[in-house]
Amino acid sequence: QAQPWWSTRGHERARVASVDEANHRLATNMQRRLIGRATDIHIRPLNEEKAIQAATDLLGELFIFLVACAAIIFEVHRSGKSEARKEEARNKALEEIKEKMEELKREKQMMKLRVAEVERVTGAGGGWPWVLPRAFTSSAAQAEPEPEPAAQQPTAA
Repeated sequence: QAQPWWSTRGHERARVASVDEANHRLATNMQRRLIGRATDIHIRPLNEEKAIQAATDLLGELFIFLVACAAIIFEVHRSGKSEARKEEARNKALEEIKEKMEELKREKQMMKLRVAEVERVTGAGGGWPWVLPRAFTSSAAQAEPEPEPAAQQPTAA
């Protein structure tokens, strides 16, 4: 029958047992404090086999806990980087929208200047009717009816 690794090495066996003894004292004191009992009593040590078994369980659980913590930290870090990339993309899109707004404002200003120039050249009073020819405006059509064409007279040649 194969013996466990801790049964063949005396100094390592004592070290593992001391780890569990410390854990046992800590756990017992915490339990006694929780239920309101005195903690200044002598705590009976575990026998060596139970101490070694409990220590190996503790170390195994500690390893699993550390791996889980590392995975959580990695995931939080990765998620933070992903969120930073998304934020950068949102900032870039916002900057593009701002640039487009500025471009549209400049274009609007240029259009206003063009309209003002056309109004100045045509003498229109500012408004929509200046676009239409004079004959189509209501005031011009009422004021000046179109003359009927005169009959053509033959010309002597």
